[in-house]
Amino acid sequence: MRKRITAAAGLAALALATTACAGGGTSTPKSDAGTSAKAGGSGTELAVPTGPVTITFEEAMTIGTLKPAMDKLVSDFQAKYPNITVKLQGDPDYGTMYTKEKAEVQAGNAPTIGQAYESWASYFQSAGKLVPISELAGTDSPAEMSTFYKGIQTDMKLPDGKTWMWPFNKSVLILFANADLLAKDGQSEPKTWDDYASVMKAVSTNGVTGSTIDPGSATGATFGTQWFEILARANGATLYDTDGTPHLTDPGVVKALQYMKDLKDANDLATGKNYPGETALGAQKGVFDISSAAGYGFENKTVGGKFKLDITALPSGPSGAVNELTGTNIVMFSGASADQKAAAWAFMKFITSPAEQAQWAATSGYLPVTSQALSDPVMQAFVAKNPYETAAVSELDTAFALPGFSWIFKCQGFESTAIQEALENGKQPADALNAAQSGCAAAKAQG
Repeated sequence: MRKRITAAAGLAALALATTACAGGGTSTPKSDAGTSAKAGGSGTELAVPTGPVTITFEEAMTIGTLKPAMDKLVSDFQAKYPNITVKLQGDPDYGTMYTKEKAEVQAGNAPTIGQAYESWASYFQSAGKLVPISELAGTDSPAEMSTFYKGIQTDMKLPDGKTWMWPFNKSVLILFANADLLAKDGQSEPKTWDDYASVMKAVSTNGVTGSTIDPGSATGATFGTQWFEILARANGATLYDTDGTPHLTDPGVVKALQYMKDLKDANDLATGKNYPGETALGAQKGVFDISSAAGYGFENKTVGGKFKLDITALPSGPSGAVNELTGTNIVMFSGASADQKAAAWAFMKFITSPAEQAQWAATSGYLPVTSQALSDPVMQAFVAKNPYETAAVSELDTAFALPGFSWIFKCQGFESTAIQEALENGKQPADALNAAQSGCAAAKAQG
């Protein structure tokens, strides 16, 4: 099985593991004034230290194009701040990374910063092991933050309303399609989910199935799970309250699963494992694949030029265009020294600057977190060759993320089980979701 650092892979790992100015901001970094690090949280931003300091970064950007993209961020930063050494602590996957972060925190040997999903951040924050952004920037809403897409800004906060995370490798789901098969069958890109169902029916002939998804399982959510969540939100449903209370039996949620089941029962949708939509698309046995924009390189490689690969934004539902954020953020651990905090804060701001975001997006496949990156020549050249990027980044203002509680990924496991039961075992959506609701409510009660 091929390893891929994607959002869905991270979700599965989680379920197994758990019970210069940045962003184009207008403020001037105090680092250029030659002052030393100061205590934060009182309206004073930490200044970059002038003496030598080493920071560590626990990360999983270690495969494919991700490693050179990560190395470029570090080398660019160290060229500007030669007194700061950034040591990458690379891990092969998210499950390994989370296990290591927990062990290092418990041993009092935490990295300076690390990648983290929202639920990981919630776990560490509840244990008093994280540094809030206000301690670094002197405010809970630094100027750089205002340049980020709105969905990114929301995702930086935990349910207490405070900013605890800084954006890193972010993406959304997009629709990949075999444009040649669509044209052959006289079909065009679907604009709504009703259109999608109609097109899926029309193209599912002669050994071709509209699309294949991985529904997920009790031990891990997948892109199939996220598609279900997007459909529910597009129906106007509230999957979870801000306090994490589940609403998996709401009519809009049941309607989403019924939609998927109807497609499966009509043989317009198939299920499989290990990126089955990508495999079917590349083999010309499927017409669509719903996957992360960050997976474009994998999709394109699988297609191998056999046909024209079309990439568009997801269709809309009754509540309009809906998408879900994927990928992780960065958190800072409280065991860092004052100089390490200041140096790491400079690094966090630097890698979200427009120029660095343009380079990162063009190399890694993840999306820039600030629209200002789109004006950079590197990004403009990338978009010219990869027009799907425009559709993907347009979703970042409205894309949602699930509430950052430690039990949410258990709940996604129950969602995945419900999808599996309905699509593969013939269970009625309402009954499958009743079980998911009970399991999720119990997980929330356990905390």
